[in-house]
Parts: sequence; structure tokens; C-alpha cells
Amino acid sequence: MNCKAISILLLGVVSFSCNQQQETGQHTSLKGEDTLIFPRGEKITNNNFTGAAWLKGLIDADSVNQTSVGSVTFEPGARTKWHSHPAGQIILALDGIGYYQEKGSPKFIVKKGDAVKCPPDVPHWHGASPDTKFVQVAVTGREKGETVWLDAVTDEEYNN
Repeated sequence: MNCKAISILLLGVVSFSCNQQQETGQHTSLKGEDTLIFPRGEKITNNNFTGAAWLKGLIDADSVNQTSVGSVTFEPGARTKWHSHPAGQIILALDGIGYYQEKGSPKFIVKKGDAVKCPPDVPHWHGASPDTKFVQVAVTGREKGETVWLDAVTDEEYNN
């Protein structure tokens, strides 16, 4: 997916979200903090995350457009398991301070305004820093299959 297509996709997502919020009167703040672009969504209850995280699905993949888009809010210390995406993923940081790490590479800090390109089939994890929540939009290709979930990120890996 090229930069122009991503820009058009994001513009559509923001426009759609703003229209939906006006129609439904949704409140988009989190615990009195700064107004979020998207609502926090539903708490994630599967075992693919450590700590508390919420998901707001924005666009579901379908037979015409096989890309899904979702906003994930990680509470401080929350993170995904190691995982990979057969068609890759793009992470857009909306708020807070997070971490991203690919297997065999150093962990790096992700801040509001950063964009990360996760290559296809490369095991990685992402989540919030220990003291700050992290909000991201994940743009995930589904045309080559679903996310492959691996082992939990250990405390040693997270803190290293």
C-alpha cells in the first residue's frame, strides 16, 4: 500500500468517524483526559495482550478491501504478545508513549505522530510504556491471512 493510498484511507476513516460521532452523540474522552480522535472501544479480553487494552474497530476487512483498521488504547505497561502479520501492518501513534520491537532488534520508543511499518511475517510486539498510556491506529492487511499470535513478551524483554 503506497503513501497516497494510506493518506486517502486515513482521511476517510477520520471523516467517517467524525460523521458517526455527530450522528450518535458519542463522547470521546478517556477518564477526563484530552479528547481522543476515536472512542476507546471495548476492553480486549483475549489472551493475546498483557495488561489492560481496548479496541475500537474502525474498518472491517471484507472481500472488496482486505484491510482492517482499528484504534487500540493501551494502559501503562500493557502490550501485545509477539505476533506477525502475513500482509504486514502500519501503526500510527495518536497519543502517549509506546514501544515497538521486532524479533532480534532493539526495542524503540514510539510517540504521538510517529508511524511504524511492520514488515510482513516479521515477529514483533507493541504497547504502552510503563508509566504512560499509548493510543495507536493499526492498519492491517488481511489479504494473506490473519494475525499469527506467538509467545507472550516477558517482563525481561519488556523492561530491557
